[in-house]
Amino acid sequence: MRNLYLGVDREYPIIISWIVRSLDLAILLGSGWIALIAVSGGRPTDGNYISTFILATVLIFSVFPFFDVYRTWRGSSWVMEIRSVLFGWFSIFAILSAATLISAGSMHYSGSWFAWWFVSGMTLLVATRVISRFFLAKLRKLGMNQRRIVLVGASELGRVAAQRVLDAPWYGFQIVGFFSDLEGAKSGDLGEGIPFLGTSWDVAGYASRNDIDQVWVAMSMEKAQTIRSVVASLDTATVDVCYVPDIFRFSLLNHSISEVADIPLLNISVSPMTGINRLIKAILDRVLAGLILLMISPIMALIAIGVKLSSPGPVFYMQERVSWNGKTFNMLKFRSMPVDTEKDGVKWGGGKNKSVTRFGQFIRKTSLDELPQFINVLMGHMSIVGPRPERTVFVERFKGEIPGYMKKHKVKAGITGWAQIHGWRGDTDLSKRIECDLYYIENWSPWLDIKIILLTLIKGFVNKNAY
Repeated sequence: MRNLYLGVDREYPIIISWIVRSLDLAILLGSGWIALIAVSGGRPTDGNYISTFILATVLIFSVFPFFDVYRTWRGSSWVMEIRSVLFGWFSIFAILSAATLISAGSMHYSGSWFAWWFVSGMTLLVATRVISRFFLAKLRKLGMNQRRIVLVGASELGRVAAQRVLDAPWYGFQIVGFFSDLEGAKSGDLGEGIPFLGTSWDVAGYASRNDIDQVWVAMSMEKAQTIRSVVASLDTATVDVCYVPDIFRFSLLNHSISEVADIPLLNISVSPMTGINRLIKAILDRVLAGLILLMISPIMALIAIGVKLSSPGPVFYMQERVSWNGKTFNMLKFRSMPVDTEKDGVKWGGGKNKSVTRFGQFIRKTSLDELPQFINVLMGHMSIVGPRPERTVFVERFKGEIPGYMKKHKVKAGITGWAQIHGWRGDTDLSKRIECDLYYIENWSPWLDIKIILLTLIKGFVNKNAY
């Protein structure tokens, strides 16, 4: 499947690759030099600085390829490319830091210089990727830097594949035409302007006679024999042959391709919280939760006093909720209701009609009752950003009523989330909330978490649907 995204400039791949590598090296050394001048006003005459530059040069040519920084990114999300670059950059500086510690003082340099080098170089690397993506997209929209492809298959799968390509001209894929064995197939079946070129038996000959870069086979596995015949016939051609898997009939979540024991696996519905993603999320949660708790501790103390004075009973209210992988935990809140409010059982919704104290109404309306959940984050029960957790009794009910409901548990529950910043909270449409939760899981990145946190600070605390 990796072949699906081949070719930035098929004619000059080596030249393009080394231009990018040279630019990265220039950014690495240039940002280090500039940082040194900015911090100390000097030049790297000290042998320690020069040896650090030499080690960094070796690392960029070994670490970046390890993270696939120099693979072809045509057709891939820009987030994936930036993530790959950042992982590589973090790794280089982690190794440099480790080398400094291991050297027991023989490698000595200014810590402020090292920090400036890290930040400035990272900024320049990200900026060059974003700018290059922008200009490539403009060129491809104008019809330049195109990869010419033909599709085999005129079923729903072929139409979906064609439409995705037509809707994203910035990727630079040009559909020359399609082949189909369906009786009555004609030009325009896959989209306006896409000509019918013949049957599957004609693919190899057409590809050999014309300037075709890739052949995409978009047929269901029910046509396995035809697929094998098409692939075999293309053995005599030099085009890239790609299979478009029939996955669109599934409810996809964070879909990707992996390999286990040399077996290619198509991940249809999986959690994004694996490997380095899980580590990044955990570090971000713990660091931010610790800092936030330090900052809001005086506010929490005042709220605790207000809860205690407003009605008899404990300051905190604990509810069993469901989080990652269906595991339960006790979620903390400041108590906003009298202690016997739920003596007759738990009911879904009806927030406006629940009995709350006057002070409790204030902290619920402003979401201040949720502040103790940063303790849950620090303990690892929750994340700062994620789908809001629900009580066990309601999870058992909703998982059979709402399509995709249990998929929200593929990540840790959160204090705030994509649904909350869009107003889907309180007694609002639960299906809409699940749609937002699944969008978050499908598109998760550290930057999306930061965006949601910032939007929560701007508009997420006070909401008309908070009771």
